Amino acid sequence: MFVTPAFAQAAGSPSAGAAFAQFLPIILIFVIFYFLLIRPQQRKMKEHRAMVEALRRGDQIVTSGGIVGKVSKVQEDNMVEVEIAEGVKVKVIKHTITQVLNKTEPAAS
Repeated sequence: MFVTPAFAQAAGSPSAGAAFAQFLPIILIFVIFYFLLIRPQQRKMKEHRAMVEALRRGDQIVTSGGIVGKVSKVQEDNMVEVEIAEGVKVKVIKHTITQVLNKTEPAAS
């Protein structure tokens, strides 16, 4: 009924190896998340940034809203002027462009 003094005493302090073994699953989960989620997302963002920076006049694009058009002017302030129909031009933020359908060749120098 009563707790004997032998059971009431604290166990010996855990060794350094046991403390590391307790954190090992957390470390492994972080490593798995890094290689399966974080790293591919960073690579995708880098590719999108390069695609947006390489836009030029004449490229046919698709925006995130699903609008297909042709780039008529690339502006410096993170905007692109897109012609979506004959004589209809809209300004679009560069980072809303999701895909470049037809890439124009650079002008020969």
